[in-house]
Amino acid sequence: MKKRDFLKLTGLAGLGLANNTFANGAERAEINLSKPSELKGFGQSFNMSGYSAPKIDTVRIGYIGLGNRGGGAIKRIVHLENVQVKALCDVRPAQVQQAAKIFENTIHKPKLYSAGQDDWKKVCDRDDIDLIYICTPWNLHAPMAQYAMEHGKHVACEIPVATTTEDCWKLVQTSERTKKHCMMLENCCYDFFELLTLNMARQGFFGEIMHAEGAYIHDIYDSLFDKNKRYELWRLKENQRNGNLYPTHGLGPVCQALDINRGDRMDYLVSMASSDFMISDKVNSLASSDADFKPFAGKHFRGNMNTSVIKTAKGKTIMLQHDVSSPRPYSRIHLLSGTKATAQKYPLPGRISLGHEWLPESEYQKLEKQFEPPIIKRIGELAKQVGGHGGMDFLMDWRLIDCLRNGLPLDQDVYDAASWSVIAPLTEWSVANRSAPVDVPDFTNGSWKTNKPVDIAMNGGGNTKVKIK
Repeated sequence: MKKRDFLKLTGLAGLGLANNTFANGAERAEINLSKPSELKGFGQSFNMSGYSAPKIDTVRIGYIGLGNRGGGAIKRIVHLENVQVKALCDVRPAQVQQAAKIFENTIHKPKLYSAGQDDWKKVCDRDDIDLIYICTPWNLHAPMAQYAMEHGKHVACEIPVATTTEDCWKLVQTSERTKKHCMMLENCCYDFFELLTLNMARQGFFGEIMHAEGAYIHDIYDSLFDKNKRYELWRLKENQRNGNLYPTHGLGPVCQALDINRGDRMDYLVSMASSDFMISDKVNSLASSDADFKPFAGKHFRGNMNTSVIKTAKGKTIMLQHDVSSPRPYSRIHLLSGTKATAQKYPLPGRISLGHEWLPESEYQKLEKQFEPPIIKRIGELAKQVGGHGGMDFLMDWRLIDCLRNGLPLDQDVYDAASWSVIAPLTEWSVANRSAPVDVPDFTNGSWKTNKPVDIAMNGGGNTKVKIK
């Protein structure tokens, strides 16, 4: 593929990234999709970092997308009080009917939507919904989130919130203009160890954090070709892009610990990918006997392993890795390296070090108790009972609803959603250009210098009740 065609495909040409000329913080880009080469500077219309929306005593929710992630979300929500599920939407009628069974014999009486590809808009158009919860394929996230905000709804969206730089900018603009939250559902920020290390970082345990690492190394190779699990093989389609396609599981938690967008920001990155040693061969083999795979035959797919390195404005570094096709044990490599201490989880359980050896288990347990985050004290055991990746999915949902009910700022705002998601298209550009450096847009327009760090103390919240059957 020619460089110019690649840039058009990934949406980077419109931001001037072909020449690496994007203005850091001084200007922001208003994207004109009909003339993507034109740039117009504009200032921040409203700062969504730390924004407290009006309180919503009972949060009314509409779910769009009821597959793997959406199906799990509706099972968790029935355990929360002060919510009403008003709508369930999916293009597959059978999925909607199956989801509706979850709410039988409950207070929830959702209306079902499965009449066509655009039925989701009817959910967003309703005036009795406060929150749209999006769990659709990646390419639908940004248009659905934008439409929902423009129609007066807060948004909670599965990862990534967008797959192009243009859509990241558009979501930032829309959230600022409408004053509606756009939270990406990065559940790994609510893993018990990630929350522990965030609290330790807040209290200075690590000293100055100099380096961090994160990853998504997850063998989902067979599922890429599963037509039942992946609607219209959407995930295989996404893997025709060659970059770090799923960075946010590892990136989100370390960004919070590093105060990214709230005291520091990601400045630029470089990315390198191995060749593809597996996906193309499998696709070509399947295409010989299955017509659904013939459109993919002969196509290029991303390399098995992608390694990317990010430099922050304050001189810190972040290493990210992505591999979803190799036969390797699961790992997110959550690592924080500071001037006083280091923390790491994966491939082994969570550990802490004050020097060249890990602390004994007894010492780690003392620290775990000393720095236990308030949210874990309040809801941790209940979250384990409800489940969802060991409880972190439910912690995420509970915290989102509790913040909306109490008018608290969300732990993840639209700037986090955009800056964590934009890594994927930026790494595509770097890989295609022999790992050349590329600037990371400042979606905060300079407000990162004064934005306050994420508050996990639950001041003013924590009163949302949980029901365990």
